[in-house]
Amino acid sequence: MSHRSIRRFRPSPSAGTKRALLALIAVESLLVGGYLLLTDAAVLSVRYLVYPFVWINLAVVTVRAVDVPLPTDRRSGGAAVVAVGYLLVLAWTSGLLAVGSGGPLSVRLAPAMPGWGPVLLVDGPVSLALVPFETIGYAGLATLVYVGVARAAAGVLSGLVGLVTCVSCVGPVVAAVVSGVLGGASTAAAGASTTVLGVTTGAYAYDLSTGLFVLTVAALWATLR
Repeated sequence: MSHRSIRRFRPSPSAGTKRALLALIAVESLLVGGYLLLTDAAVLSVRYLVYPFVWINLAVVTVRAVDVPLPTDRRSGGAAVVAVGYLLVLAWTSGLLAVGSGGPLSVRLAPAMPGWGPVLLVDGPVSLALVPFETIGYAGLATLVYVGVARAAAGVLSGLVGLVTCVSCVGPVVAAVVSGVLGGASTAAAGASTTVLGVTTGAYAYDLSTGLFVLTVAALWATLR
């Protein structure tokens, strides 16, 4: 295979995508720096400081790089239903969404390092603990699944079945279960104010989650570009 052929198959982000990524990194750096200056937070693990922005940046950049159609007909509407269901499964297994206490509706923000927080905590009929990076990351994944299912529905049924049952789509669900059981997203994010993120009983849960998230986004994006 010639060098020209290799370059043809290599992902090449557009200039706009590169600018968007640089702008995201700049804003995130300012937010983290400001948070560290204004609070008594301490960085105990650099990788946990970086992981949230890997999720956020990858989700934003990949969604921006694909053509996301509006659900204007039955086919795209069905794809939207699949994507919403996928998002709900991810939210439920990761602990972002749970059964509420049934009491009066309460809403509050729990401060935490940018990316990990602020965490939107809602209780009532349902319980929400929306950690920013997981919420954005899973929404990005669901969007890519929506695009993939919509395109497959426009082609052959086997493409749809292959996408919905693919290992890369199931991987984040498994990772969400592991991080939810061992890591506890809301627990880690809403910990003591003197700690950004400590090493808990699920010290490697987010390593696994992040790795599977990156692989999933890469696999889905490769089929959509």
